Amino acid sequence: MTYWVKILYERKEYVVNFERVHAFCYERNGRVTFWLPDSAIPIVINPQSNLEDYQKVLNYLECVTELELNYSHWVKIIYEKNEYIINLDCISSFCHEPNGRITFWLPDATIPIIISSINNPESYQKVVKYVEKATGYFLS
Repeated sequence: MTYWVKILYERKEYVVNFERVHAFCYERNGRVTFWLPDSAIPIVINPQSNLEDYQKVLNYLECVTELELNYSHWVKIIYEKNEYIINLDCISSFCHEPNGRITFWLPDATIPIIISSINNPESYQKVVKYVEKATGYFLS
């Protein structure tokens, strides 16, 4: 199922299939960032300058986060004081370090997310459970 949305950004029109967007970042200041599929181009939407498109993004995120209860691949992760909503099915590698931290890279964004069980236990457990369920491997 596709979820096409028309977004105006920097005086350009984008028509984006949100089903292909794998990560969104909701910042404390209210801005929402996502990266166009198959590129590293960030789209940053804020309610002050583009309320209509901002609402389109929030509507999609509401739909996806409701699915989190039923489908474990979409997760909310708090990282560096921002809330990321990530489709873990689209992450191609996870790195478990000897100190216990887990690193993975957002697709299309090349941004590393580094979490530990000490300062982000809830997000850490979501990722550990996903890796075990999806791959059969246990991170020790």
